[in-house]
Amino acid sequence: MEVKQISVFLENKPGQLAHMCRILADADIDLKALNIAETSDYGVLRIITDKPRKTLEVLKSESLVCSCTEVVAVKVPDHPGGLAGILDIIAEKGISIEYMYSMLGGNGTSSAIMVFQTNEKAETFKKAGLNVLSGSDVGIEE
Repeated sequence: MEVKQISVFLENKPGQLAHMCRILADADIDLKALNIAETSDYGVLRIITDKPRKTLEVLKSESLVCSCTEVVAVKVPDHPGGLAGILDIIAEKGISIEYMYSMLGGNGTSSAIMVFQTNEKAETFKKAGLNVLSGSDVGIEE
């Protein structure tokens, strides 16, 4: 199972993030990762949850504009230079990264995980020798 990321467009005004997080909490959806990119008028909230399909349904039912994309989750070795080594491999393979952010490990692990948005499939990262995680590895149920 791939890792699904939900992008939510929120108006840039107080309380919007709290409202969206309350919607997820009330629907019993566990937030696994969150990243915000903002402009003066709106923010793009990128989230990974334990129930991506349900997340989309619930947010759309609340009239929030959202979409789902696949991202690549890579386990980061826990030592100085762990991320640098991953990025070196990505650079050597000529993989272009649109953006990236981190998340805590799922299913009881405390390892760091980097989430990559790219045009490449997870298989490209695996073939490069990186520890690519599935949705179930990071606690996604569906």
